[in-house]
Amino acid sequence: MRHFINHTEENYLKAIFSLTENTEKGVNTNSIAKSLDTKASSVTEMMKKLSEKGLVTYKKYYGVNLTSNGQKIALSTIRKHRLWEVFLVEKLNFNWDEVHEIAEQLEHISSPELVNRLDNYLGNPGFDPHGDPIPNKNGEFPKSFSRPLVKLGINQQGQVVGVSQDTPSFLQYLDKLHIRLGSTIKVIDKVDFDHSLELKINNKSAHISAAVAKNILIKLK
Repeated sequence: MRHFINHTEENYLKAIFSLTENTEKGVNTNSIAKSLDTKASSVTEMMKKLSEKGLVTYKKYYGVNLTSNGQKIALSTIRKHRLWEVFLVEKLNFNWDEVHEIAEQLEHISSPELVNRLDNYLGNPGFDPHGDPIPNKNGEFPKSFSRPLVKLGINQQGQVVGVSQDTPSFLQYLDKLHIRLGSTIKVIDKVDFDHSLELKINNKSAHISAAVAKNILIKLK
């Protein structure tokens, strides 16, 4: 029997996927609550519902994992979100700091045919406007060979291929530095005192903090 999944449940599944993507361990309810800015008690109630629908496995004190069905829904939601972000930036000329909240609404459209046509219309993109990989209709992610800018050595350079933080304030700050996807960045020096970086961004000098540099993803040239 197939259960109806509402928008809130999709958001929970997407959050759990993100929290468990790089670990085999279950995620605790406090982490989910923090991710979704809600109460731990609300998360516990939702885990019971999702468990009853066969979308998560949940044991108190052992954490939460997605079942195969739960993962399929999470990946589908992520795919829709990132495809809509591409559409909004490339076809409707939104800035990259404007699209997240709109895509949060559009990701809940359930039509697989619409999503597949959108994917084909956009040329089957592998990455969204923030550099996040877009899973294909089989839930497979493209490979990425990026590293945080803060990890580059002096005189190393590469292209910006993504960001690991996509809050509007962070993206707006990058805009002020003229850092976009495809920008060329070279590390000129690293400051021992605070680990900040002296850079050349498209051949223009700039200085950024280590906190900013760790959230900019680079593919070496």
